[in-house]
Amino acid sequence: MLFTGLRETLSKLVQSPFFVVRAEEEEEELVDPAKVLRAKCEQQKEAQERFAKLQQCNTRVNSRKATAETCVEELWDFLEVVDKCVAKDLFDHLK
Repeated sequence: MLFTGLRETLSKLVQSPFFVVRAEEEEEELVDPAKVLRAKCEQQKEAQERFAKLQQCNTRVNSRKATAETCVEELWDFLEVVDKCVAKDLFDHLK
C-alpha cells in the first residue's frame, strides 16, 4: 500500500509538476482595534463638529491665493477629541 500511494503521487507529479499549496481555510484576518475605534469615534457628535470646523478652515484657506493662515489648530482639536475617545477603550481590546 505504501508503494501504491507513492506511485500515485509520482504519476501526478509527472503529469503536473506544479502542486497547488493551499493555506489553511479561511484564516481569520487580524484587525487593528485602534483603527476600528478611531472610525467609531470619528462619527461621534463632538468629533463631527470639530471636523466641520476643520473643513471650513480648509475651504477658507484654499480659497485664498496668499494667506499665512493654516488649519493646524483645527486639526489638533479634531485629533484630540478622537484620541481621547479611542484612549478610553483601546486597552480593553488589546491582549
